[in-house]
Amino acid sequence: MTHPNAAHPHCAYTALADGSFLSSGLTRGPWHPDHQHAGPPIALVCRAFEATAQEHGLTHLARLTANLLRPVPISNLSVDVATNYVGRNAGHFSARLLANGKEVGVFTALAQRENPFALPDGLPGHPLSLAPGAVDTAPVVRFPFAGRHVGYSDLVETRAARGTMFGGPCAIWFRLNHPLVAGEAPSAYQRVAVAADSGNGISAILDYQAYSFVNSDLTINLLRQPVGEWICLDARTHLGSNGCGMAESALYDEQGLIGRATQSLAVRSR
Repeated sequence: MTHPNAAHPHCAYTALADGSFLSSGLTRGPWHPDHQHAGPPIALVCRAFEATAQEHGLTHLARLTANLLRPVPISNLSVDVATNYVGRNAGHFSARLLANGKEVGVFTALAQRENPFALPDGLPGHPLSLAPGAVDTAPVVRFPFAGRHVGYSDLVETRAARGTMFGGPCAIWFRLNHPLVAGEAPSAYQRVAVAADSGNGISAILDYQAYSFVNSDLTINLLRQPVGEWICLDARTHLGSNGCGMAESALYDEQGLIGRATQSLAVRSR
């Protein structure tokens, strides 16, 4: 099925009457023109987790883990969520992401019940650190694969807080240019999910045209609800001599540190 606005998509996904979602070209990633960047589909699953958790009064998504079984095609997606256990303070959930009925990812999440809590004065490491640079003074930057096709680089706006994108450790601010799902304002958690999967890209230390360093998973841990439209990834990549590696990102909003994200990498010559 072709997106109704395929030439100039206005959202990452359109919800269909049967509960599935039609993907647009804004989800396209850098590795293959028919495959999605993992950020948008992870955010779509995040959306489903949030809705299910809120039914139990659990409003903070503390952890989301994505196991990416195979590339996600730019096609119809559906999300199946299961409630594994809900207790007094937390709930555990799992989900499956399907593309045209084929399982492409499995996910787990921990959601917590929030309660007002006054932090004692003088705690070590507090107040929490701010992002390496303010978004208002950060210059706009573009992914090196931008412009070849409509894709992820059009879905998000990026600004450099520190360092150079695709040039080693760096800190990049992300903001969605378009809705995740047509007609909806994305939640702050969904904004984090769209951005967090880019840690291995923005901190790349290999030429992406000569090597692939695709992640097979993503784990996001958040200590509080993010605030606002902007999310900063302070990311770095570490590679082993066995064709494996990892990327890790400190996550910030404009108020300060909100959590961490990690990815496991498979490194290959193209």
